[in-house]
Amino acid sequence: MKELVEVIVKELVEDKESVEIEETRNDGEVNIIIHVAEADKGRVIGVRGNIINSIRSIARAAAIKEDCKVNIKI
Repeated sequence: MKELVEVIVKELVEDKESVEIEETRNDGEVNIIIHVAEADKGRVIGVRGNIINSIRSIARAAAIKEDCKVNIKI
């Protein structure tokens, strides 16, 4: 799950070196925290949150295979 989100986020930002993804798993729940440079936060969030919501939708679709729930925060 972490790798999928990392690939998507790295394609969106200018400072690819500053991208860090934290993943924790608890009882069928996956929590992912995205860390990017301050200047790139707008690129990841998008207008009215459209991009981050799309990333969340993709991650949730992938989570169905693993039978778990995904939460993503920036």
